[in-house]
Amino acid sequence: MGPAVRIVSFFFLQLFVTEPVLAGNVLVWPTEHSHWLNMKVLLEALDSRGHSVTLLHCSASPHFNDTGRFKAEIFEVSYSLESSLNLVNDGLHIFMNESPSLSSLQFILKIREFITKTAELNKQMCDGVLRNEELLDRLRQSHFDVLLSDPIIPCGELVADKLGIPFIYTIRVSFGLEKLCGQLPAPPSYVPSIPGLYTDTMDFQMRLINFMSYLSLYVYFKEWSFSNWDAYYHEITGRPTSLCEMMGKAEIWLIRTYWDFEFPRPYLPNFQFVGGLHCRPAKPLPEDMEEFVQSSGDHGIVVLTFGSMIKNLTREKANLIASALGQIPQKVLWRYSGETPETLAPNTRQYNWIPQNDLLGHPKTRAFITHGGTNGIYEAIYHGIPMVGIPMFGDQPDNMVHMKAKGAAVVVNFNTMTSQDLVDALNTVINNPTYKESAMKLSRIHHDQPVKPLDTAVFWIEFVMRHKGAKHLRPAAHNLTWYQYHCLDVIAFLLVCILTSVIITYKCCIFCFRKCCKRSVKKSKRE
Repeated sequence: MGPAVRIVSFFFLQLFVTEPVLAGNVLVWPTEHSHWLNMKVLLEALDSRGHSVTLLHCSASPHFNDTGRFKAEIFEVSYSLESSLNLVNDGLHIFMNESPSLSSLQFILKIREFITKTAELNKQMCDGVLRNEELLDRLRQSHFDVLLSDPIIPCGELVADKLGIPFIYTIRVSFGLEKLCGQLPAPPSYVPSIPGLYTDTMDFQMRLINFMSYLSLYVYFKEWSFSNWDAYYHEITGRPTSLCEMMGKAEIWLIRTYWDFEFPRPYLPNFQFVGGLHCRPAKPLPEDMEEFVQSSGDHGIVVLTFGSMIKNLTREKANLIASALGQIPQKVLWRYSGETPETLAPNTRQYNWIPQNDLLGHPKTRAFITHGGTNGIYEAIYHGIPMVGIPMFGDQPDNMVHMKAKGAAVVVNFNTMTSQDLVDALNTVINNPTYKESAMKLSRIHHDQPVKPLDTAVFWIEFVMRHKGAKHLRPAAHNLTWYQYHCLDVIAFLLVCILTSVIITYKCCIFCFRKCCKRSVKKSKRE
C-alpha cells in the first residue's frame, strides 16, 4: 500500500469514527468578578473549537471592556458602574467590618436589606434585555443554540425562555438552589449545608444543627430570594411560574468542583463536576519577579492574595498581616492595591496584580495565603501547594472547611486573628510535611481524571447543542410536589391503613369478647 493510499485511508477512517463537531452559536448571560474569570476560560475553549460566542454585556459591568475576541450585544441599564461597585463594597463591608459588632438579628436584617437592594439592581439589568424588543428580535434572528449562565445572577433562564433555546448553568455553589431547584439530593445526615461549616462526619448535635440549617436556607429562599423574583418571572413569562421552576429547567449544571474538593455525596446525571477547568501549567514569571523569587534561597516564597474583589483592608488589619509576614524567613509576594502598611517588612513585596497560577506552580512556592475563593483553591490543588485560609464571606468559609478536613490547610479567623496566629499558621503548613503531602495527594487525584475538566465542560455544552437539550437526563423529581418527593402521601396512606387495621382488629376483639361474655353469663344462669 502506497503512502497516498494510506493517507486517504486514514482520512476516511477519521471521518467515520470521529464524531463531527458542528460550529454552534452560544449566548452568554453576564456574570461578574471571579465568576466571570472562570467562565471566560470556558468561552475561550468554545471559541477555539469554532463556536460563535456572543456576550450579553451590561453597560454598567466592571468587565465592560473585557470582551476579548467574543462578540458582544451591549444593553443599557439605568444604573451606573459606580453604583454597582458601591453595592458590592457595601456587602463586603457588612461581612468584613460590621459583622463582629452586630448581633445575629442585626446581621440578618443587614443582609436582608443588602439582598433586597441587589435584587432591585439585578431586575434593572434584566429589564435592559427582557423589555427591549429590538434587542430580543436581534437575538432571535441570530438563532442561538444554547445559553450559558451563572445562576448567581437571575434572568438567564428568562432570556433562554424568550428565545426558545436550552440553557446551561456553570456554578460553584448557590447555598441551596441546586438542591431546591435542581433537585440535587442532599441528605442532611451527611451532606453539610454551607452555613453549618461541618464535614460529612457529624454527631447527633451536628446533624440536628445541619438539619435546622437546611430549613433556614429553605425559609431564606422562600421568604427573601424567591419573593423578590417570583412576581417578576410571572410578569415576564405571562404565565404562573417562579424563579425556582424556571431554574429547574436547566439542561446541565456544570459544578466547578470535583472529588478532590467535595465530600462524597449523591448527584444526578445532569450535574457534571468540572472543578479546576481554568488551571494551567505554570508559565515563566516576569524577569523582575523571578529575580525576587530566586533571592528567597532555600526558604522559598509565600503567595498572598485575597482575590479580585478585595481591593483594600482597614489600616489596622493591613498592618497586622504585614507584621506577621515580616516574621517568617520566606519572601512574600502580596497582591494588594491598598495603602502600603507601615509594618511592611523587606521580605514582602506588594503588587497590584500577580500571575497567581504561575507563582503557585513555581518550585520555590511553599504556601498560599488565600481568602478561600474556589479559583485560587483549585490552582493550589493543581500545583500541590498547602494553604493558610483567611475566609471572609460567601462560600469561602465552607471552601476552607473542605481543605482543612482534607489536611491541606490551616484556617485563621479574619475577625479575631492576631499577627502571631498568622505566623503560627504559616509555620505549620510550611514546616509540617503532612500538609504538603496532603496537598500533593489532592493534586494527584485532580490530575488523575479520564477527561480534563475543561474538555468535560465543553463536551456537555456541545452535547446540549447537538441534541437540542438534555431532557433525558432531567430527573422526574421536577414533576413532583414536595410531599410526593418525600413520599409523605404514601406514608400517610400506609399509616391510615395501619390505623384502620388496628381499629378493625380492636373492634373485632371487643365484639368477640362481648359475645363470649354473654354466652358465659347465659350458661351460668341456666346452671
